[in-house]
Amino acid sequence: MSKDWTQNDPEAQREADKYQNPVPSREYILDFLLSWGAPISHGRLCAELKVDDEDGIEAVSRRLKAMCRDGQLMSNRKNEFGLIKKMDLISGRVIGHRDGFGFVKPDEGGNDLFISPRQMRQVFDGDRVVVQEIGVDHKGRREGKIVEVLEHCTHKLVGRFKGSAGFGHLRPENQRITQQVMVIADPDSALVYEDDQLVVVELTQQPGKRNMPQGRVIEVLGDHMAAGMEIQVAIHNYDIPNEWPDAIHQEIGDLTPEVEESAKLNRVDLRHLPFVTIDGEDARDFDDAVYAEVKGSGGWRLWVAIADVSWYVLPATALDQEALKRGNSVYFPEFVVPMLPELLSNGLCSLNPNADRLAMVCEMTVSAAGVLSGYQFYEAVINSQARLTYTKVGAMLMEPESDDGAALRNEYSHVVPHLEHLYSLYFALRAARVKRGAIDFDTTESRMIFGPQRKIEQIIPVIRNDAHKLIEECMLCANVATARFLSSADMPTLYRVHDGPKVGRLESLRAYLGELGLNLGGGDEPDPKDYQQLAEWIEERPDRHVIQTMMLRSMAQAVYSPENHGHFGLAYPAYTHFTSPIRRYPDLLVHRAIRALIHSDSQARTIRRPEGFSPNPAFRYRYTTEQVVQLGEHCSMTERRADDATRDVEAWLKCEFMQDQVGHEYEGVVSAVTGFGLFIELESVYIEGLIHITALPSDYYHFDAAKQRLVGERTRKVFKLGDRLRVQVARVDLDDRKIDFELIGTLNSGQEVKAKVSQRQLLAEGKIGPEGDRPKSKERSGRGASKSKTGGKGKTDTKKSGHQGSAHKKAHLSAAEREVAALSKGGEGKSKKARKRRSKKTKKPTSAK
Repeated sequence: MSKDWTQNDPEAQREADKYQNPVPSREYILDFLLSWGAPISHGRLCAELKVDDEDGIEAVSRRLKAMCRDGQLMSNRKNEFGLIKKMDLISGRVIGHRDGFGFVKPDEGGNDLFISPRQMRQVFDGDRVVVQEIGVDHKGRREGKIVEVLEHCTHKLVGRFKGSAGFGHLRPENQRITQQVMVIADPDSALVYEDDQLVVVELTQQPGKRNMPQGRVIEVLGDHMAAGMEIQVAIHNYDIPNEWPDAIHQEIGDLTPEVEESAKLNRVDLRHLPFVTIDGEDARDFDDAVYAEVKGSGGWRLWVAIADVSWYVLPATALDQEALKRGNSVYFPEFVVPMLPELLSNGLCSLNPNADRLAMVCEMTVSAAGVLSGYQFYEAVINSQARLTYTKVGAMLMEPESDDGAALRNEYSHVVPHLEHLYSLYFALRAARVKRGAIDFDTTESRMIFGPQRKIEQIIPVIRNDAHKLIEECMLCANVATARFLSSADMPTLYRVHDGPKVGRLESLRAYLGELGLNLGGGDEPDPKDYQQLAEWIEERPDRHVIQTMMLRSMAQAVYSPENHGHFGLAYPAYTHFTSPIRRYPDLLVHRAIRALIHSDSQARTIRRPEGFSPNPAFRYRYTTEQVVQLGEHCSMTERRADDATRDVEAWLKCEFMQDQVGHEYEGVVSAVTGFGLFIELESVYIEGLIHITALPSDYYHFDAAKQRLVGERTRKVFKLGDRLRVQVARVDLDDRKIDFELIGTLNSGQEVKAKVSQRQLLAEGKIGPEGDRPKSKERSGRGASKSKTGGKGKTDTKKSGHQGSAHKKAHLSAAEREVAALSKGGEGKSKKARKRRSKKTKKPTSAK
């Protein structure tokens, strides 16, 4: 190959390092095409770049195809390659919708493009495409037309088979894929599957403009309603790795259940400190242990010891590659898909009581005001003195005089003084949190209690006591110390980044709050204190959890990134994840960065080494900024994948539970309002369902997006977020994960207001006679009756709500309720014009006299 191109390609050395037969870099090809000014064929490009040998020409061809797949280039009908950004085309990823249409999320950012159901026939959710913007649809959304499919990303599907003798079709369980897949019997397969069974299909033909997708069955999961089937479906739907490759078994085959003595060398020995673990009753892995003592000069010294996973999971090993692939452990109800094999997660990397374990320790000093004042990191060996639970610690610290509390304090007398130190430290850290202005929502989590055959018996709330919060504050403190430590070292690592709210979402939130007589301070750039102040104002309101949901929706989603933008919700300028390397890959990367600094020549005071320490050059840091960016994107994806899969399983289980409740009545609260109805969360079982707009009292209802409500056109009946309703379970669709409710009645909402009506409407309803008689006076009983209808609704504690002008009587009414009250008065003839007419009539006789 001629080397002429290497003289001008700034990335030539990088290509030479990566490939035995290097070719022009992507950057150089993009720059060349930009200067060329027109699409160019593969042959002409090779000639212009002086690539003339056979291997080089083939390598350039493969690179061009890869650049097309990644949305950088596109080939036309002449087999010429051009820049997508010069063709007024947009590359992005398809997002499917359960109703058949979809969207394309552009790679370069910006608003999504609507894709019609007809266009969606040729792609699946997750595919990468190039689209051409063709205008706006009837709802004002950008609309696109698929020009080319860059990459089909779905290769397997799980669903219910419909057919016989091996032939039929598959209805995918993935709600974002609506196409049916033709199933062709494989004559070489011995699998037997029957109608309505759940199967896994490998696609042999992707969807296209003129053909439907086809596939063959490669695995039979079983009957549709079999116990635990929902988890198997989710694992396949979301492509969650759940089987350990043979290479993993080979790597961990030589590990013993106990820590080898040689591994305890070159570490700080902390086995004399009475560390304890505090976890849930059903926890199986214990990755963090804590200990605190009071300083003579005031304040505390806090130790947080985290299982030393990075000692066992080395970079570039099969174990590391599988952990990266999984990204994190996935916690389904009573079932876990772990990131690491059980020998590590429940054994060597679990800080079991009375067993020597390797740990990465963050030792901190905290002032009497709860401020982190110093920290050190080091490798250590510890021995936990007790495996405690939140319930036990809560009883010992919060109810020491109770029978249970006294008995437990006696049983764990050897660690109770240290727990007291942790408890006093907790109050200082909480006070500092309040002063800092961190957002602290009081949300309710629920837990499913299963009976035989994995059927839900009940759903109960999870109560968080001070023991939960104590551990949380200790972990937050260690994570902050870690972020400071790594940022001062100026090395590429992953931070946990939570950006502030965007302007558009803020406007929607403020419009909603305005209707409730509430306000969020801070203007266009509110800080966490503004959110926390609002959270305190609504603390006593019955609809506080709905308001909190709207507040959460206004904020961005936290991600992993090497660019430290701080954590908005926690009000930290720098934050990272250090405390769970057993179940989160980003934490494992952070541990590797810390170990690299410990084994470097750094003399920082924040690093502690034992006497006679011998650094190991094998622990040098291997990651570039570009690699860390990719790792952050991947780990953010696997986190979202786990959340979606867990949510899907919970929805399935809740639908299954509600199948036996059809016809039963429940009380619930409106948790979301849409143009097609109201979503209701049942208060006793924490399950959400829909009252479709057609199931509301007879009227034409209009959706007010700014005020998050539905308003009846004729009756002026209003349904809004936070309203409490009584509903009946009408229908449960397990396949679509849908629960439908019928409205039985309103509890403290659904204002019924008489709008001003015409004579014709009154006549049609039989309320006046043909002569135009007015309704009886009893039906318009004056201002006092109007007050009785509207008064007392939507009242809030104005001291808590922060409502301006709370001394005024109407401060207890929201803006929506005041509007409704005004309409009510107008309908009863209390308008200004009506009062003027009445005053004129009463004055006439006086003048005659």
